[in-house]
Amino acid sequence: MTTPVVTRFAPSPTGFLHIGGARTALFNWLYARGRGGQFLLRIEDTDRARSTPEATAAIMQGMAWLGLDHDGDIVSQFDNAPRHAEVALDLLAQGKAYKCFATQEEISAYRDAAKAEGKSTLYHSPWRDADAADHPDAPYVVRIKAPQSGTTVIRDEVQGDVTIQNSTLDDMVLLRSDGTPVYMLAVVVDDHDMGVTHVVRGDDHLNNAARQMMIYDAMGWDVPVWAHIPLIHGDDGKKLSKRHGALGAQEYQVMGYPAAGMRNYLARLGWSHGDDEFFTDAQALEWFDLNGIRKSPAQFDLKKLENICGQHIATTSDAALRRECEAFLEAAGRPALTPQQSEGFEKALYCLKERAKTLPELLEKAHFVLTSRPIAPDEKATKNLDNVSRGMLSELTPQLQNVSWDKETLEEVMNSFAAAKDTKFGKLAGPLRAALAGRAVTPSVYDMMLVLGHDETLARLGDAAG
Repeated sequence: MTTPVVTRFAPSPTGFLHIGGARTALFNWLYARGRGGQFLLRIEDTDRARSTPEATAAIMQGMAWLGLDHDGDIVSQFDNAPRHAEVALDLLAQGKAYKCFATQEEISAYRDAAKAEGKSTLYHSPWRDADAADHPDAPYVVRIKAPQSGTTVIRDEVQGDVTIQNSTLDDMVLLRSDGTPVYMLAVVVDDHDMGVTHVVRGDDHLNNAARQMMIYDAMGWDVPVWAHIPLIHGDDGKKLSKRHGALGAQEYQVMGYPAAGMRNYLARLGWSHGDDEFFTDAQALEWFDLNGIRKSPAQFDLKKLENICGQHIATTSDAALRRECEAFLEAAGRPALTPQQSEGFEKALYCLKERAKTLPELLEKAHFVLTSRPIAPDEKATKNLDNVSRGMLSELTPQLQNVSWDKETLEEVMNSFAAAKDTKFGKLAGPLRAALAGRAVTPSVYDMMLVLGHDETLARLGDAAG
């Protein structure tokens, strides 16, 4: 019987949910959810000076926006400190760790001397094999006894087998002199206690794996499956930073990228399934596997993000798209839609969503149905409402009074009217756009008329005709 998959996302609550962290969370979520496993959340809040409740809230909001739900309660690493210390003391009792009484000055002097002699500055404590009877009554740290010969092999699903010479591993500190556990110990104990089977994280943690394996081996615990994923770089090939633009997941929410599009794009950053660029959540859950992750860094491309988001907007149901737009308005601190606007917006989506790449762009295209009389035309639209144009609108309005309100009939009336004026419909389109939407660029005139309905359309035409 195979062990159920358990993955985890373990951010530090010192800021927003970084876009790289969001992708790590997504990969863990996809791997667990696609296999009927568990996706757990742990807040690594041991850095008390930098950890804040606001940052934890920001991480949770970012995950909620991306739809990355977790199983069980959120684990606080800080709250588990007594358990971490218990494991260190257990190793001490087993003789697999030891008390080191060396002072910082002694350690610094050791390293300075080694450096001067051109030797490795890896610290070798004289207390490793000291007799307990020789221990002084002084502060000490607890160090693990690292293997001193041979190799450690990290069997990584992404990086392949990575071999570390054990001679390069130091006797890592487990407990500080004040009795508090170090991060490296806390991570291992938490992952073991949470039943984590697969550790999927950034490849900047790859070197940590060998040191953490010392604790797994010393405790006789199963080592999880490692998968160290490449970092995200900007378009200049350098590590993603503020100079490349937005870094926080919530910033992209506020900019109006749909969550499904963001999930799709983040999944494609460093992972691939053949040549597929656009895919649904169901497909991602079915296809995602660790062997599809590339070793090389992924490059963040805003144009590709927009392209994928545009495809998701086009294929999302009208009702779901309306709800997402309303959530975007709230997140961005913009006024909410009235019930009437919301109803009209959803009714209009069929003719809007094919060409919008972001939610603000979609809302702008919907301006005609979100605005209300009297329509205030912008500068470009105003140029299409000269006296001649107003006269034509004045003549056209009565001809629309008693016709069937469907596209075929409206086209027939418009074309007949244009022919009678010895012109083409294109000459009418500018004034009609200005009258109906107050814009020079709008959806199809016919679509706007159908969405607005008979009475509202005629009222707007009448207003514009003066």
